[in-house]
Amino acid sequence: MLDGAGKSTWPLFGLTEYQPLVWIAYMKTAAVRSLFLMVLTCVAGISGAAQKYPIDDATRSGIIATLKQKISEEYVFPDKAKLIVERVSDKERRGAYRGLNDLNQLGAALTEDLRQPTSDLHLTVRTTTEVLPENEEGPQRTPEMDRIMLKRFKASNFGVRKVDTLPGNIGYLDLREFAAIEFAEPTLGAAMTQLADTDALIVDLRHNGGGDPHTVAFVTSYLFDGRTHLNDMYWRKSGSTDAFWTRDDVPGKRFGGTKNVYVLTSKRTFSGAEEFSYNLKQLRRATIIGETTRGGAHPGGGHRLHPHMFVFIPSGRAINPISKTNWEGTGVTPDIKVAADDALRTAERVALQQLLKQSPAKGVGERRKRLQELGGS
Repeated sequence: MLDGAGKSTWPLFGLTEYQPLVWIAYMKTAAVRSLFLMVLTCVAGISGAAQKYPIDDATRSGIIATLKQKISEEYVFPDKAKLIVERVSDKERRGAYRGLNDLNQLGAALTEDLRQPTSDLHLTVRTTTEVLPENEEGPQRTPEMDRIMLKRFKASNFGVRKVDTLPGNIGYLDLREFAAIEFAEPTLGAAMTQLADTDALIVDLRHNGGGDPHTVAFVTSYLFDGRTHLNDMYWRKSGSTDAFWTRDDVPGKRFGGTKNVYVLTSKRTFSGAEEFSYNLKQLRRATIIGETTRGGAHPGGGHRLHPHMFVFIPSGRAINPISKTNWEGTGVTPDIKVAADDALRTAERVALQQLLKQSPAKGVGERRKRLQELGGS
């Protein structure tokens, strides 16, 4: 995810051994990454919530002053930034923060006040057990940091939880994150190649919290036959826009642009996973099945408030080339609304019905049998 200067962050969803200093370095030095939209409250490895960090009045006042400055300078919507600063200033004047003598308590209160005027789930103040660098640019990226990142992504198999062929030759990919493309490309390429010859494809994003937009574009590239414009990112500070397209060349074999694709979503689907779903829906390339997603489309970056506290501030916004808007605050609405727990069975049933219509002579026995097992006809 990028900050306002076009520098990037890395995905922090579900990390249990991730190092904040490594994150800061990647955030400030890696190439363009735009949709690592974080739910930092879910990140056990970076949170210092279990540890107490006592603060005095002067420290608390300094944190609040820095926070207001960063919000004013960085938040993607200047008018809403003003509302945030006014709210925090008013509460500070009324003494609302005076009794908050621990960083975790202060962080929780500030997060609530950042989100109240905006409903922006990415505005988050968090504590960390590690000491954050004073330099806003952070430490330089090193081979050791690459090693840590690779270890982390390997532990989750680069987000690939399951690759399978369901009855009736329906491909199934359970993808839990869009891991950084530098590390994930071989594994994701192999997964997509394995699914290339299936007759329909189900991509399960019900537990996916997002990730690298380049990885979103990479996986999406296997679902099209030609170069396709997917998404744009506008940045407040520079006034520039970055465009994201499918790749001309991908390793292995494409699934192609003609066979049916189904994307499963839930209330937990967020960030880059929402982009993947939204892009395909706008392009009419997939049927979305499940629940409306969380609704986060504002990329940004982290800023130090204290040696053990930082704030994540969105500084850009996604602009879909077709809708000219995004899914911020609304989420991605499924084409077929069902409970998340029923989404896979529903998708499998719909896929089988479509395949029986399209190719009634191919695998008819297996497909009809499975359809009956699923309660279809």
